[in-house]
Amino acid sequence: MFEYYVCTVPDNHIFVRQCKAFEQNIPDLQKMELIIDVDGSETQTYFKDGKRIDVHNSNYTGAVFVNSEIELTQYFKALHPKPEFDKKQI
Repeated sequence: MFEYYVCTVPDNHIFVRQCKAFEQNIPDLQKMELIIDVDGSETQTYFKDGKRIDVHNSNYTGAVFVNSEIELTQYFKALHPKPEFDKKQI
């Protein structure tokens, strides 16, 4: 299981943006029904090649984070590329 922390506080805007980013950038992603807990926490579950990916906006944990059965670093890199710096500025 892989775990990625996206934000250190629960944030619906960041949660929605993270879900949309996965939907747009991970091919063949199957989206399940959004689950909303009694405390307002949200979990969006996806499946990719039979493996589960959960995006959480957790009021209990106090964070936006992802639990995944597959390694997602390649998709995070595509979503947030490192900025290019001019060598003269360094």
